[in-house]
Amino acid sequence: MNRYDAIIIGTGQAGPSLAERLAKTGMHVAVIERGHFGGTCVNNGCTPTKTLIASAYVARLAKRAVEYGVEVGPVRVDMARVKARKDAVVESSRTSLEKWLRGLANVSVYRGEARFVKAHTVTVGADTLTAERIFINVGARPYVPDLPGVRQVPYLTNESMMDVDYLPEHLLVIGGSYVGLEFGQMYRRFGSRVTVIEMGPRLIGREDPEVSQAIRDILVAEDIAIRLDAMCIALESAPGGVQVRVEHTEGAPRVTGTHVLLAVGRVPNTDELGLREAGIETDDRGYIKVDDTLNTSVPNVYALGDCNGHGGFTHTAYNDYEIVADNLLSGAHRKLSDRIPIYGLFTDPPLGRLGRTEAEARRDGFNILIGRMPMTDVSRAREKGETQGLMKVLVDASTKQILGAAILGTGGDEAVQSLVDAMYAHLPCTVVQHGVRIHPTVSELIPTLLGELAPPG
Repeated sequence: MNRYDAIIIGTGQAGPSLAERLAKTGMHVAVIERGHFGGTCVNNGCTPTKTLIASAYVARLAKRAVEYGVEVGPVRVDMARVKARKDAVVESSRTSLEKWLRGLANVSVYRGEARFVKAHTVTVGADTLTAERIFINVGARPYVPDLPGVRQVPYLTNESMMDVDYLPEHLLVIGGSYVGLEFGQMYRRFGSRVTVIEMGPRLIGREDPEVSQAIRDILVAEDIAIRLDAMCIALESAPGGVQVRVEHTEGAPRVTGTHVLLAVGRVPNTDELGLREAGIETDDRGYIKVDDTLNTSVPNVYALGDCNGHGGFTHTAYNDYEIVADNLLSGAHRKLSDRIPIYGLFTDPPLGRLGRTEAEARRDGFNILIGRMPMTDVSRAREKGETQGLMKVLVDASTKQILGAAILGTGGDEAVQSLVDAMYAHLPCTVVQHGVRIHPTVSELIPTLLGELAPPG
């Protein structure tokens, strides 16, 4: 039996930083990893996809060069080199993380599958480890729906897309949300035909309708086909590829392509952990139930990151680490419920989202004021020749506090963050309006946006 002060299962965004912080206090920490170091973000999420998106952006910009008075030759995308560039970035991140972890004082690294045998004891291969505190950071994986034909035809997920070093002739994307839209636009810019099939009435249904429509307009302008209200009911083989059978009131009942990407959600990696033996409760989807401090149903066993179902982003996983570490080591009283939602959709242009949507603000009973502005009114966007999208901010009519914002446009993923500190500080929007900002930027228009607030309608 190997005894430690703490055991961390998984090396996603929360685990390594937590290991370092605990170890610096003198605790002896065991870190367990069954696969590649770095979790989803480093291996098949943020790092590789944003590297690929960068290549796709350059391909698109090169094709538009004449609009800027620049002449270039024929643009050709070498997918093998695109993948090699992505692989190099991933490998550097992965290996440097593993080397750093293994070099930390008071940290022991185990390779293999962790499984609970009781509340504070896990096995890793032939080793048995026990600790007073255990932190679960095992992440999630792509969800593969049990569709007819899904086991009979080849399909791709965001993970297997990382191995693609060729250009699909016609990529069918099942799922019109964040992952699907990023890959869809990316591969259209590489040169594939792309069709997005979404079962809902609009893309990214959690966003406000005007944002969803603007994103659809952006994708359609790049000749991406969109099928909405299209329930995917079966996958079938077709000559030279795959066929998706859809239930749809409009359009053909079958869509044929050469490759299909399933982008319909994720499931937590909790099914092989032995959680029942430990008495750790999960919900009906397999996510580990946690309280406001991220403690599970077992005292001193915590769940961080994607596996707890509260966020599903790299930055929320890291924030989970900060909450747990500050509470344990600094006597803080941080809570999960204090976190303001913030995330991005990394299409081009990107969407930066903060706080509540308009629908959520109405649901929560706020009397709201709304500021809107098309990106065509933003000097930075006009100068860059990237005027697609819009800016939108929501304010509580009584307190003048900011409730949420969406910036879909060039630099939107950065500009939206200029509001998050004001929200955490509970500052009224009038304070934000009075600040001087750099010209020409996107965020300089936020005070103007707040100065034009009006009731919905």
